[in-house]
This record gives sequence, C-alpha cells and structure tokens, in this order.
Amino acid sequence: MVAPDPIALDLKALQSARARIGTAVLHTAQWTNDPLSQDLGFALQFKLENLQRTGSFKIRGATHKLARLLESDRPQGVIAASAGNHAQGVARAAALAGVPATVVMPTSAPLTKIEACRRLGATIELEGDTLEVAARRARELAAAHDWVFLHPYDDWDVIAGQGSCGLEMLEDAPDMTVAVVPLGGGGLISGIALALKLQRPDIRIIGVQTEAVAPYRRYLTDGVLEPVPAGAFTIADGIKVKQPGALTRQVIARYVDEIVTVDDNAIAEAVVTLLERTRTIGEGAGVVGLAALMQGKIAIRPDDTVVCVISGGNIDMSLVGRSIDYGLASSGRLMSVAVTVSDTPGHLMRVIREVAALGMNIRHVEHRRGELHVAVGMTEVILEIETRDAVHQQELLQHFAAQGLAARNMLR
Repeated sequence: MVAPDPIALDLKALQSARARIGTAVLHTAQWTNDPLSQDLGFALQFKLENLQRTGSFKIRGATHKLARLLESDRPQGVIAASAGNHAQGVARAAALAGVPATVVMPTSAPLTKIEACRRLGATIELEGDTLEVAARRARELAAAHDWVFLHPYDDWDVIAGQGSCGLEMLEDAPDMTVAVVPLGGGGLISGIALALKLQRPDIRIIGVQTEAVAPYRRYLTDGVLEPVPAGAFTIADGIKVKQPGALTRQVIARYVDEIVTVDDNAIAEAVVTLLERTRTIGEGAGVVGLAALMQGKIAIRPDDTVVCVISGGNIDMSLVGRSIDYGLASSGRLMSVAVTVSDTPGHLMRVIREVAALGMNIRHVEHRRGELHVAVGMTEVILEIETRDAVHQQELLQHFAAQGLAARNMLR
C-alpha cells in the first residue's frame, strides 16, 4: 500500500473544532444497553447520534465548516450535494449563521429528508438519480453564483467537526476498547478514529459498510477501492457512496483497524432491535454497526467495552413499516404460511386452532381459490403469523404435516 500523506489534524485541532461548534451541536446520549450486552456477551454502549439536532451526526461537520468560513469572509451562499443528512446539517448550520443555503439532492432522496431541508430554510434542487450527478450539478451552481461548495466528508474542517463525536465517546466511556462506526464516504469514521487513536492508540476502530455498496471492502489489505455495481440498491442509503474521499482514505489507511460489511437483511433486523431495545429509530445507514455486531462479523472479547455509533435516525416513514416486517421475517418472528385445506365449513377454524395452540398470533388471513395450483374443491389459506423464532416456525410446519395438511413457509 502507498504510504499515506500527512494528516492535517492533530488532537488540538479536534478540540478547537469542538469548541467552535459549541452549543449548536448536542453532546448526545451514550449508555450501556444491558439486555443486548447480556445477549452478545460483552459490554455494549450506543452513541445515539440519531438523537442529534437534525437527526444525524452530519450537523457536526457542517457547523464547524460554516464556523471556519465565517472566520474569514462571509460567503454569499453555500451549496451542498446530499441524499439527506448532510443536506439537513448544512441547512441548519447556514440558517444559524444567516448564510443562504442551496442543496442539490438526487431524485431518489427520501421525501422526509427533502421536506426537512425545506423547513430549515434551504433551497432544494433535485438532479439525477445518484449522489455523483447531484454533486456535479452543485459544483456547477457554486461556480456560477460564487457560492462555497461544502463537501460532505472530504474536507479537513468537516472531518474535524465529526471528530467531536469521538471526543465525547471517550469522555463518556474512558474504558472503551472497540469503536464500531458506519462507513460511507469516511468523514465520520475519520474524525472518530483521529479523536480516539490520538489519545488511546490501543482502541480498535471498526468500519461497517453495506454489502451492496462497499468500495472500502479490501482497502486495508491491498489499497484497492472496489467499483460499485451500477444500480446497486440498499436500505442504507445514507452510506451509499461510490467515490470515497482522498483525505478520508488517508486517515482510514492509518487509523482504522478493520472494515466489515453487512447485507440488508441484517440491517433490517438491526432497525427492529434498536427500536425494541432503545425505543429510538435508526435509519439503515445508522444501524450497520449494530447489524455487524449482531451477525458476529467483528471479533469481540468478553472483557471488551464496545461503543457502537448509531449515526442517524432520518428514516423515511414509508420505509419504517417495511423495514420492521422485513427484520421480523429475517429474524424468524414473522412468517407467511400457505396451507391447502378442503373448501368446506370448519376447515379454516381447524387451522386457526392449530396455530393458536402453539401460542402464535395471526395478523392476516387470505383465501385463494380457482388458481391453477389449487385443486378444485380445495382452498389455499395464506396466514401471516407472528412467531418467537425460526424454531417456532418449524414447529408449526411439522405440526401441520403431522395433521396431514400441506403447508409451506412463503418467506423462506
């Protein structure tokens, strides 16, 4: 691997950045989750950046960048390209500073994030179906109007602002040994890695990417950034970054210990788990670290103290229900079972009684008659059922088989 270039930030610079952003940014909650710690076998703390002003860590870097700009000449305006969280951070920071802000967002950006930016006073322009196309348009507008383009991660001032999160993490957990951080463009993990490693080089820094968009997958072993397939989809849209930054790559190469990936199934399960265990919402990108821990993707010792960053909670409300059902199905707590029975009175009640006898709850019932795969005189009953786990589901299928009923789990 090529030797990394000099890094323009030291601990004093990070501490100065934290002082600049002051009360505009919250010192977010960080606490041990006892039930999950017991389940996973190590002390686990959540750094809840989903409770930050604007709902994500991005306000840290944006606020610090604006503060640095105002130390020289007040800009005529600022502009950013973002799928949502950086946009909201820029919009709020600019509003507090009294600077006009424009945000270019891809047409696929969640509606909740678009409307949130508008409410914060930013001018919104939708351009293209990817963040890269939106960024090109933003740079064109910046040049045409003499606005300052605010990069979401590849900027030392932005990285320094994100480093305030790492300073808080170590203050609140001085005994921490592992930090698990979502990884997209690399601004957050770069700031946190610097804040932690410059004080405690022994702390392990683990970055987590979504399996669908993982340009950093092999970066720490051979220095190669993997190309991202065209049209790649993930529910972790906040870290769907195809072009990692040049500055963040230098920090990651030097200070990040490991990078792992998780798929959308694991991410959806983590959304559900976070909601159940903390009563807070995490967006897909925000919970990838928890997903990696739940999937055993990171080697953790029983005596480790792990701080997992929940980087954001700005999930599209239309996605919440789907993510919950997806996570429940993936974890074995929701099944859709098809049972073929005689289309005569009493047979449906028999099936329902069999389900109730196993302590399961039926959420929805559907009949299918007259379809080619259903014999004349028979009906296929589709039951959406809440279960404890995959073993519980298998118990139901075996129970149906013992009763001579043909049944199949449609979600497996």
